[in-house]
Amino acid sequence: MEEIIKFIKQYAQDHYNDGGWDVVVECWSDSDIRNHLNLCKITTKVEALKYFNRLASVWADQQADAKNYA
Repeated sequence: MEEIIKFIKQYAQDHYNDGGWDVVVECWSDSDIRNHLNLCKITTKVEALKYFNRLASVWADQQADAKNYA
């Protein structure tokens, strides 16, 4: 599990400006990531990336909407 957490955190850092991944960097602790991986029964890096990519996509849409309505 720790390897997957490190993978997601590094991926988020590497893609900080790629729409939504900044939320993982700024707001998600190791414990938060672990809890969500356990909750969703995610056991591989591929599954974790798919899951967090969906979340990052939602956050990117929300960030875009916020900019458009500011």
